[in-house]
Amino acid sequence: MIAVWYKILLLIHIFSAILGMSFGFVMIYIVTRATNMTELRHAYLIRNRLHIFVMVGGTLLLLTGLAMGSINPYLFLTGWYISSLTLFLIALGFGTVILSPRSKPIKRLLKNHSGEDIPDEYYKLAKKLFFYERIENVFF
Repeated sequence: MIAVWYKILLLIHIFSAILGMSFGFVMIYIVTRATNMTELRHAYLIRNRLHIFVMVGGTLLLLTGLAMGSINPYLFLTGWYISSLTLFLIALGFGTVILSPRSKPIKRLLKNHSGEDIPDEYYKLAKKLFFYERIENVFF
């Protein structure tokens, strides 16, 4: 019976990795194609909606990984399991500590800017944010 639960968890784990990580890798690309503020605002709306899938997939990935470890405690003794868990937790903290403060000025700019031109300030802010997002993608 435990083997069946483990296989179900493994299936959910794999699906969660695909769901959570795949959208995370395209989030930068979506907003870099905007040519005016209307497109940019819409791109960020799409990006925020995709981020929900990333969060759900990432949460399921963590929970199923820990559940599989509790079913098979030997995993906690393997280097690959501890390494992947450590990198995942670092990436989660990275999002909260590094990415969130860098995305808030962009959100304010998108909300308060009038006109269709994308201000130069956005490109400076986005360049910093995307640099750190790429680092986080390496962790994942």
